[in-house]
Amino acid sequence: MRWIFVLFLSSLPVLAGAQQSYLIDWDEVGAESIDHLVELIQINSSNPPGNETEVAEYLKTELGNEGIQSELYALEASRANLVARINGNGSKRPILIMGHTDVVGVQADKWYADPFSGMRQDGFIYGRGALDDKDNVAAGLMVMKLLQRYEVELDRDVIFLAESGEEGTPEVGINFMVEKHFDVIDAEYCLAEGGTNVIENDEVKTVGIETTEKMPRRVTLVARGKPSHGSIPTLENAVLILANAVARAGTWETEVRFNDTTREYFQRMAEISEPADAHRYNNVENAEESEAIQQYFLENFPYHYSISRTSVAPTVIDAGFRKNVIPSEASAILDIRMLPDESLKDFYQKLATVIDDPRVEIVPERIYRPAAPPSEIDNEMFQTLERVARQMYPAATVLPVMSTGATDMAQVRAKGVQAYGIGPSRSVEELNSGFGAHGDNERITEEAFVELVQFMWNVVIEIAATQ
Repeated sequence: MRWIFVLFLSSLPVLAGAQQSYLIDWDEVGAESIDHLVELIQINSSNPPGNETEVAEYLKTELGNEGIQSELYALEASRANLVARINGNGSKRPILIMGHTDVVGVQADKWYADPFSGMRQDGFIYGRGALDDKDNVAAGLMVMKLLQRYEVELDRDVIFLAESGEEGTPEVGINFMVEKHFDVIDAEYCLAEGGTNVIENDEVKTVGIETTEKMPRRVTLVARGKPSHGSIPTLENAVLILANAVARAGTWETEVRFNDTTREYFQRMAEISEPADAHRYNNVENAEESEAIQQYFLENFPYHYSISRTSVAPTVIDAGFRKNVIPSEASAILDIRMLPDESLKDFYQKLATVIDDPRVEIVPERIYRPAAPPSEIDNEMFQTLERVARQMYPAATVLPVMSTGATDMAQVRAKGVQAYGIGPSRSVEELNSGFGAHGDNERITEEAFVELVQFMWNVVIEIAATQ
């Protein structure tokens, strides 16, 4: 009894509430979790072509070994989605754990080792998907297995969705599930990718919880002129017309505007920052200082500049085919990331006014992620995320964040699900290393991954388990 009591006391810094009932050997569970992540990385599910069914079948087998039933849902046979559910007593609505099983492609010759080897070295796990998003998939799998092993009594159903196609082809993944099978994933809350914890001086300083994201609304500018010999300059040069349009769009100072997430983010950043930075964060909406603050952000913290507005970034230019021929047509892509409440029609009209050239056509990209309002930061789920974060990382500040990228949470948010992105802890040096999501030598530390599993488990237990 004395040994059990000491073990219980030693668990208190990271355990509270319902978590106290489950004293888990995290060394053992961590090793098992790492094995799952390595095995998932070893399945090459690069998109294209995806082949996510192989991942789904692996998950189905592992869940089945624990006695957990799961189903595959596929628009295309090779690109299946997996759904598993552990039933609660129904007194509260379900929670959805979501992770995507596809990964972006690789340039294998740029990697230290085989990108699909799951190599473990110096405390890191290397491989495509280590951070995006097989870490969340493996964590979700492990949480489901633990719920089953410990026969956890639940007030909520816990649903696990491993979805395909996130990296550019959501029609086979989350779109298919939302449009055709939403009844099997409908939930009050969702946990997915998108958050990042930042380590400074060997301790977690901030825990970033993604509560909203910008909308990808790219356009192609098509400039048309008169073709001619390169030796005869003309004002109807399509390359020149395009260059002027790109310059105007790329230097456009779009409207600065904030939402509940970004306001709270800057307020909390002010509380932990040095005086000069704190002043800027406290005055982001001060009309007299806004211009100078935004310029400082643009030069020093581009992320802060981006979350303050709808951003426009030229990314691709396509013009000409010979050095001595002035082409009749030239095009460029603008990567536009709109604030969640931006009016699409109004913004494109403003863009046309900024370009101010009828020879340039604005061709919008197909919309593949819907507009969705930010998830709330004053509900039970966000409060639970904050509480667990503070238990695990007492020195950290929890930050609600708006992602400048895009995730499949947009689709579930649009259906009314309150969705929150979590992620592993990474040092400032690691964040700047180039070994991140979509990068060469993508990697995650073993310690950070196991902590992600523990964080997800603690949150699920706190919000779903019967007290």
